[in-house]
Amino acid sequence: MKRFINLFPIIVALIFASCGSDQSVINESSEVSNETEKMVVTQAQFELSNMIIGSFSNESFKKVIKTNGSLAVPPENKATISAYFGGYVKDISLLQGQQIKKGQTLFTLENPEYIQVQQDFLESKSQLAYLKSDYERQKELSADNVSSKKVFLKAESDYKVTQARYESLKKKLQLMNIDPSAITASNLRTTISVKAPISGYVTSVLATKGLYLNPSDIALTIMNTEHLHIELNIFEQDLSTIKIGQEVSFKMMNNPTQYNAKVYLINKAIDPEKRTIKVHCHLIDEKESERFTPGMYVEAEIFTSIASTAALPVDAVVSVEDKTYLLELVEKSDTQYSFIRKEVEIGQSNEQFVEILNAGTFNPETKILTKGAFNLIQE
Repeated sequence: MKRFINLFPIIVALIFASCGSDQSVINESSEVSNETEKMVVTQAQFELSNMIIGSFSNESFKKVIKTNGSLAVPPENKATISAYFGGYVKDISLLQGQQIKKGQTLFTLENPEYIQVQQDFLESKSQLAYLKSDYERQKELSADNVSSKKVFLKAESDYKVTQARYESLKKKLQLMNIDPSAITASNLRTTISVKAPISGYVTSVLATKGLYLNPSDIALTIMNTEHLHIELNIFEQDLSTIKIGQEVSFKMMNNPTQYNAKVYLINKAIDPEKRTIKVHCHLIDEKESERFTPGMYVEAEIFTSIASTAALPVDAVVSVEDKTYLLELVEKSDTQYSFIRKEVEIGQSNEQFVEILNAGTFNPETKILTKGAFNLIQE
């Protein structure tokens, strides 16, 4: 009994040592198992889930440059409205966003000084008829040496000075939107109308009723969005790959809908601070411009070239915790399929295929589960 008691601690120590050794073997075995763990699918499961076995294929992908920018309109589609002649705003009823047509009256101005312009025009018009007649008469008399040259020159000077004044006042009335041919002594006006030079939408209204507008004061602004375009910012290192006519795909912020455009112009000046270059793009379908507003931020991709590379159907790869995997077929029998999970690096993608950057590490004859991998990898 005494001898057994002395051996007991040794036996217990050996048992614990043995257990520790077994646990180490189990852990090591577990790590190996995780790396080469097989996923088994029966023939019935394979058919029920409509799984498909395939392999790598060469597919064409468009090389893209990701960029951003904004929507804009050409300078001729923007108008800043002011009056050629100072006056008090008599009538104005415009709101921001209101659509207007070219030639439409925007507002009216009132000023007693407008009467003086009309009066001067009528006086010049009246004098011109008399001076023209006198000029022609003196011209004939001078030719026949009946009248002196000095009298003829005086008649000619008076006629041409009055004619220049008449034409000047006529142009001024036209700028005031007053028809010179309709003016009479009985219908002189103290108001003039300011009309829209372009069609578009009112973007700002600065004038109010009763306000005195100087010729330099801005009353409102108009913008025509019919020829909306995109201004993209390209970094200088990407400039060599950008060419006129290249396809562009873009979308609005927080809106997944994709729209199409084409590179139309490439600026030749580089922003010295941002080191970027402006690329001007036109919409493929200009009717889509009705959905947009100038100044909206866009995210875009410019398709610079097309390359053929190894790829798999998009259903063949599954992303899990920032990593992407596929299922490689390692064994097949009449009753079941065995797969192992392999990590892959993906590149570009389209609606059908995804580029596999490390395809060279696989055997070209490797069989892969190209449909049905999602549920197996996620489990």
